[in-house]
Amino acid sequence: MRHGSIPGSSGHVRPMTLLGDPVLHGPCEDVTEFGPELSRLIEDMFATMYAAEGVGLAANQIGVPQRVFVYDCPDDEDRRHLGHVVNPRLVAADGIAVRGPEGCLSLPGLEAPTERFDRALVEGVDRNGEPVRIEGTGWFARCLQHECDHLEGQVYPDRLGNWRRGRVLRAARRAPWGAASGAGRA
Repeated sequence: MRHGSIPGSSGHVRPMTLLGDPVLHGPCEDVTEFGPELSRLIEDMFATMYAAEGVGLAANQIGVPQRVFVYDCPDDEDRRHLGHVVNPRLVAADGIAVRGPEGCLSLPGLEAPTERFDRALVEGVDRNGEPVRIEGTGWFARCLQHECDHLEGQVYPDRLGNWRRGRVLRAARRAPWGAASGAGRA
């Protein structure tokens, strides 16, 4: 297989932005420049996501406040969905609202039951500015909604009720990474 044909194989693993970092809590900017720098960012995002054993990663999770996310996520029928979206917009999230376990690479080791719709539709462009439209169901729909939330400055605890949110934020403060990152003050 030629070098660079696997997403992330030519990328570098970047440090993960953790809960409490301001870049995770504000809306990201639209991408306006398409070219080698954007392609490098996408490759680095794939490399970072794979190194962290995730299924999705938004650019602000590596400290870049731009509207880009990558994914390599199965759906409920175990079909693999692999790709990236630049300037994504969640245009539909509907169907049945399902409460299921949700974690985040920016809150390592933590998860909480989070309600998401079982169908999502995202539109945006690829690294070349060509239109893309991605529809997901089940687990993949959860991933799409989660990554779009990141780009709007939200993390999954923002979707929880007060009691569950408090539990996650207390656990974040107690986590080895939490005290240094300002976790729990999100």
